[in-house]
Amino acid sequence: MGMGTRRRRQRQQQIWIAQQEIAKGPAHPFYARVNELLEEKKFDEFAERECAKFYAGNMGRPSLAPGIYFRLLLVGYFEGIDSERGIAWRAADSLGLRRFLGIGIEEQTPDHSTISRTRRLIDVETHHKVFFWILEVLREQGLVKGKTVGIDATTLEANAAMRSIVRRDTGESYEDFLKGLAQESGIETPTKEDLARLDRKRKNKARNDDWVNPHDEDARITKMKDGRTHLAHKAEHAVDMKTGAVLAVTVQEGDAGDTTTGVETLAQAGENVAELIGTEKPSPKPKAHLKGIEEMVADKGYHSGAVVGSLRSAKVRTYISEKKQPGHRHWEGKAEEQQAVYANRRRVKGAYGQRLLRKRGELIERNFAHCYDTGRMRRTHLRGHENILKRLLIHVGAFNLSLIFRTLLGSGTPRELENRRSSLIFVVLFWLRSISAPACHRKSSSSSFKFNSRRNRSRLSYKLHHSGRRDSATGC
Repeated sequence: MGMGTRRRRQRQQQIWIAQQEIAKGPAHPFYARVNELLEEKKFDEFAERECAKFYAGNMGRPSLAPGIYFRLLLVGYFEGIDSERGIAWRAADSLGLRRFLGIGIEEQTPDHSTISRTRRLIDVETHHKVFFWILEVLREQGLVKGKTVGIDATTLEANAAMRSIVRRDTGESYEDFLKGLAQESGIETPTKEDLARLDRKRKNKARNDDWVNPHDEDARITKMKDGRTHLAHKAEHAVDMKTGAVLAVTVQEGDAGDTTTGVETLAQAGENVAELIGTEKPSPKPKAHLKGIEEMVADKGYHSGAVVGSLRSAKVRTYISEKKQPGHRHWEGKAEEQQAVYANRRRVKGAYGQRLLRKRGELIERNFAHCYDTGRMRRTHLRGHENILKRLLIHVGAFNLSLIFRTLLGSGTPRELENRRSSLIFVVLFWLRSISAPACHRKSSSSSFKFNSRRNRSRLSYKLHHSGRRDSATGC
């Protein structure tokens, strides 16, 4: 066989190309199953019906179809892409995604400006309806119960810099404000070292009541989980503790307390569950819990006497960890609140309450990891709570869809599907090798893997720590 060279392949491009000669990539098996589900449930008809009011009847050039727009946002979760520009690049680069989106090889894929304009065109309520449509699909699959709900929040880094903050009262920048303080203290021409020294001694120097970012007024100065101080938003989830499905997602101010935002998120989840119950067809065995939300699980950040008392009056049993407070509490004139706090304390200490709290850490932290770490939404590229909520509703909705595909395919994203195939091939090869190996070799190899007993593990640890021989070239 002769070697082909680049020079030999250089030729003048043809003006006309037959349709059957155009290169077509194979459909990705994961996206093929997603499209089968969306077409079976008639998602495109639903999206076009809900978005028809945002488009002109017969005027203007053809716009981005609502079904393609929402599929592009689903791709952001499945591929782990945080920005709309990155989604547009990925859609233009992949033949498999072209087939998933329904865009022909002769058509131009949507630009990032087209995606962002369509997002601004469609309101938040329509994004809420798409999120609820996904919840209805989960309910039909038996993945939404709605009896016990866990609530937790995480911080999202805002698309705004701390160096751009200005005073709320005067509009003065941070550096100009420090220069004014230095001149008041007697330094006429302060240097950067003087400003840093002056700023280091100040207390409460970054209060949200005094400072705001003019480019994103919804962002708040917040301490992130890694210890950095940054402008951030707060995303809060209400999760079904039976299945792990997210029943509601809200975007709050980054400095808002959990006791303030948790009630709003629980109310949104209650509305969604009530609507799911109302739209379910009559059946002797209903999929959703007919009495709605009856139990709430949360960590100690959500505990307060007022919150526990209000939830008790709403007939919701709470399983909220209680903060250790110094001294004794005074309950004068708060008899009902006292009873609610003591009842919550008894429930948390019980076996069922402890089991719910362990499950809360498992399910809620898992969906945070999927949505914001592997889903790459820990840092937002949009500004304003409304825009961020639009993106999060479809992003978290894609996570809910992945629960269906984890039951059908064993994986909820294309990358997870590929990893499972590789693991299966490795297991098969290991099994074939163990069969083809001689009996004595199999016996010795099988005995070398018996590290399950405590004695063998202790012996291995002792040899690793006390052996003078090093197996690596660096001696580590």
